[in-house]
Amino acid sequence: MPAIPVEAFYLTPGATGSLQQQIRTMVTQGILSGRFRPAARMPSSRGLAEHLGVSRITVTLAYADLVSSDYLTAQGRSGYFVSETAPLAPEFPPSEARAEAIDFKGLTQGRFTRVPKVDRPEDWDRYPWPFIYGQADPTLFDHQNWRQCALRALGKRDFAALTTDYYERDDPLLIQELLRTILPRRGIAAREDEVLLTLGAQNALRIAANALLSPGRKAVVENPGYPAWRAIVAATGATAVPVDVDEHGLPPQAIDADVVFTTPSHQCPTNATMPIGHRVALLEAAEAKGFVIIEDDYEFEMSFLKPVAPALKSLDRGGRVIYAGSFSKSVFPGLRLGYLVGPPGFIAEARALRGLMLKHPPGHIQRTMAYFLGLGHYDALVNRMKNAYRRRRQVMAEAIAAEGLTVAGQGGFGGSSFWMCAPEGVDTEELALNLRADGVLIEPGRAFFAGDGPRNFYRLAYSSIAPQRIPEGVARTARGLAIAGR
Repeated sequence: MPAIPVEAFYLTPGATGSLQQQIRTMVTQGILSGRFRPAARMPSSRGLAEHLGVSRITVTLAYADLVSSDYLTAQGRSGYFVSETAPLAPEFPPSEARAEAIDFKGLTQGRFTRVPKVDRPEDWDRYPWPFIYGQADPTLFDHQNWRQCALRALGKRDFAALTTDYYERDDPLLIQELLRTILPRRGIAAREDEVLLTLGAQNALRIAANALLSPGRKAVVENPGYPAWRAIVAATGATAVPVDVDEHGLPPQAIDADVVFTTPSHQCPTNATMPIGHRVALLEAAEAKGFVIIEDDYEFEMSFLKPVAPALKSLDRGGRVIYAGSFSKSVFPGLRLGYLVGPPGFIAEARALRGLMLKHPPGHIQRTMAYFLGLGHYDALVNRMKNAYRRRRQVMAEAIAAEGLTVAGQGGFGGSSFWMCAPEGVDTEELALNLRADGVLIEPGRAFFAGDGPRNFYRLAYSSIAPQRIPEGVARTARGLAIAGR
């Protein structure tokens, strides 16, 4: 059988993984696709290395790895060959596009696809000026120590944590770290039976809503507020009641509902902080009227200007506050690991409900996070992010002032964004499209409002943009606003 030519191999610009991993991927994909047949001779390590412009040892190591996986065989001086027993991809007949026999959009009433979302391109990180909220800056992340924690979690000693079906339980090591290192910072003292791990804060909010709401019940949501809240409430059959926030966040008075969703420490998206007096009044109203409060305490870690206000849950003496937290903003969004804190009766019900959806978050992710917390890497990462965000916020504030832009809301303790207001008559969705063509990404504010709200608000975030890029990005935003206002 003729040898496989070196021209069959090429490195893709921007590909992820090491060079060794990329070579392995090229070979396995060629075998699994049927392009490289059993017994076919591979290019020599020297020849492939010269063709790809990499070191010979890189190719040799990749080949050795493929031999251990039975994709290749080594035949002494004759070289490497595709193994006779290499895995083969199953053959399926080509699938043809078919018309849908059922109108699923009509059947589902479009309850989920029509939910307003903050529009952002999937390749946001390729734009020069991405003022996009909630995204991580890879230059700040502790890649080495996270990798070490992940490798430790993959070790033989942790094999049970990696492979065991916990059913409805959580990794006890991560629960202990939450009780020991995270919750006390918010003034929350909890027991193991008062904590439930989730796939991020949004999953936590959905579980809480499904456990507490049903048709005929009402839930207060902040306006403007987190867009997913309204959809989450609607999915339960309950009625979402928007309540306008003010400079102190959600007003505690005149609340008539069964459940209240709120972001008291860092209102989304205005960044307002609810004063202690308002928090006490909200808890008193909950006690008097019998409603439950779901507290979304996102981004409390980014308190670099002054200490963040104590969590509403820390003031709760009647067990009426369900607390939702997440590692998405402090570690990275793709981690998808959050938690709920509440009375044992609620957590037991939420745990059973979670078991119907996903049983539990992946064991390896739980154990890796537990090590990352326990070894102090999490605190070091948060401290590094705080210092970076402090600098970026300062640069943002100076650039915004220099360009004469209007700030509608900014966090008093820190955070990672500014809530902005454009002149009346400016549609920030159109503005965002025009700015995107100029390399600038902003977040239009319409999705945060219930119904036909104002269209001239927008959000500028600085978690994923280098400080040296900020002034030019703000200047381009100002020019775009000037054009839109003509």
